[in-house]
Amino acid sequence: MANWMGNGGPVIWLLLGCGLFAALVFLERLFNLHRAQIAADDFLKGVYNILNRDNLVEAAAICEEAPGPVARLALAAVLHHDDTLDNLGRAIEDAGLEEIPRMERGLGWLATLARITPLIGLLGTVLGLMDMMLAARQNAPLVQAADLAGGLWAALSATALSLVIAILAYAGYNLLVSRIESILLDMERSASALTNFMRQWKQNRGAPPA
Repeated sequence: MANWMGNGGPVIWLLLGCGLFAALVFLERLFNLHRAQIAADDFLKGVYNILNRDNLVEAAAICEEAPGPVARLALAAVLHHDDTLDNLGRAIEDAGLEEIPRMERGLGWLATLARITPLIGLLGTVLGLMDMMLAARQNAPLVQAADLAGGLWAALSATALSLVIAILAYAGYNLLVSRIESILLDMERSASALTNFMRQWKQNRGAPPA
């Protein structure tokens, strides 16, 4: 392994660094998105039960402790329970908009690495071919295969490694985007459910719905 990296030249080390960084970004995002995707329906039912007992403090505390965007939407609904339905709906919408950049943090790095690693690999290929041509020139006219092997190995290894990293980074990016889309769908459904519940809850308490 060490011999392979050494023969591949500095471009191999650069590609390995890109691959390690991409892996760390992917794992961090995957962990956080996994925590963020809670069982929205069950969570909201628990919040509704607490609100039906008029225990606003407990409802807010549960929303603050729970992870994920749905909990932030519920917290916004609880904190703005005295507002009109229009203002309450806007508060829920604003809370959702604040969550989107948090979920998408780091995705730009993965997309960028998926695009640039093949270019870095191409650079390694060009440098390897240049080494091979230089070796051929220095040993002309008695050029042997061993004289060209180092440059050819650097060229091919850089290309192969860059493609592997780009493919994995792109696959990881798409997986995370799919997770985010699923969470966004939960958020849309939860926002609608919260608005409908708060309308009925305010009516039951005798407060004007709007």
